Amino acid sequence: MSDSRSVFRNALLLAALLGLSACGGAASLAEEPSRALAADPAPSSLRVQAAVRGEGLASSGTTSATAAKPGPARVALAGNAFITSAAPDAPEWISYNEGLMDWRDARTVISSWVRVAQPGKFNISLKGTVPAGSVSQVRVSALGKKFNLRLTPTASPFTTLATVDVPQAGYVRIDVQGLSRTGPEFAQLQAIELTGTAAAGLVFANVEADWGYYWSRRGPSVHMSYSAPANTEYLYNELTIPVGEDAVGSYFMANGFGEGYFGIQVKEEERWVLFSVWDADSGKTTLVNKGPEVVSNEFGGEGTGGQSYLVYPWKAGTTYPFITRVRPDGQGNTLYSSWFYAVEQGQWRFIATWKRPNTNTWLTGPYSFCENFIDTNGFAGRKMLMGQQWAVNKSGAWTELNKGWFTVDPTGGTRQRLDFAGGVDASGQFYLRNGGFFNETVPANQSFTRPLTGKKPTVDLSALP
Repeated sequence: MSDSRSVFRNALLLAALLGLSACGGAASLAEEPSRALAADPAPSSLRVQAAVRGEGLASSGTTSATAAKPGPARVALAGNAFITSAAPDAPEWISYNEGLMDWRDARTVISSWVRVAQPGKFNISLKGTVPAGSVSQVRVSALGKKFNLRLTPTASPFTTLATVDVPQAGYVRIDVQGLSRTGPEFAQLQAIELTGTAAAGLVFANVEADWGYYWSRRGPSVHMSYSAPANTEYLYNELTIPVGEDAVGSYFMANGFGEGYFGIQVKEEERWVLFSVWDADSGKTTLVNKGPEVVSNEFGGEGTGGQSYLVYPWKAGTTYPFITRVRPDGQGNTLYSSWFYAVEQGQWRFIATWKRPNTNTWLTGPYSFCENFIDTNGFAGRKMLMGQQWAVNKSGAWTELNKGWFTVDPTGGTRQRLDFAGGVDASGQFYLRNGGFFNETVPANQSFTRPLTGKKPTVDLSALP
């Protein structure tokens, strides 16, 4: 164990330094979870294990974002702003490095969030440039107050707008919107600067990595790890996404294990049931068989493996069971299979079986995670409930799993963002929550125990398709 911890610690530190993505997928970063490590045969599981051990919180040598330096707090739009309202053909976008670009449409609202440590006052200023010979009128809104500002090329880029009273600690939203302009664009807005008594101890994204502020914009990913007995062959879990918590870009992962993961995603045009297995250090994961209407691919990027998904219109508010099976084939390989219970169809849907070479293992490191894979939608909130978790060993004995360990990725661990939570909710289920800039942060690296149900699932494993 000491050797594996050392290897993983070094790998995760490298990933944090380089800002690597872990996403494979046939088409984009969206299809596989973040920060899986290409050099690691079990990236997703180990990522969670590192957080359990208090590791994986390194950034590129930069101090935490918890305390603003003396002087104005410079809140870069590159890492803290989102287009929250816009026409379908609006040209505006946020550059990872330069901030607001192509600001021309007066219907577009640009929103930034900072987390305040204590009540006080804010002096809000803008930093940016206006096209030569142009005059722009813009509006800044915060905490129910609106202020109009006239921008000209000769005006100071640090123009104090007004003082705003901040009544309590927590996230504060600051909106900017163009009103009128005489030039080709309102301005190139780079940052919002904050001074005043409420500006001390601000939390906001201030650490850039290789991809600018990409990870901070996606928001923190959260995980719940479960303790399972040795020689576990099957993992059963039930997942419910509350109504209104299924934002586009969400990956709600139910059954994670040492070499892959199985869950549901919200794409822009459709919804997926996704099951993926990473390649071994030596040898490719290959498809054995798959269910009807299931699409299979290889994924690449920072890590490779086999991907299979079913396009299925799962619904928020409905509870869906998931089953994953992992077992050695006796020839130096391990077989991985997953099933999804389609409630609307009243049947188990077989997703796929994958064969991973040079691997001899039962199911290890079970966990769930909740994350966002579309950075432009990183302001939206999402939540998942994990009901019953059961492990079935190779002899067929069922064990209910009711102990979980809650962790967060480096975006939350380095306090770039604090909109993350997990634990046991009022219904007695495990839950994970992230995004939306809510204030009810739950500290990571702690254990939770949900009440035992004692209700063994009524599923015949031998009859699965």
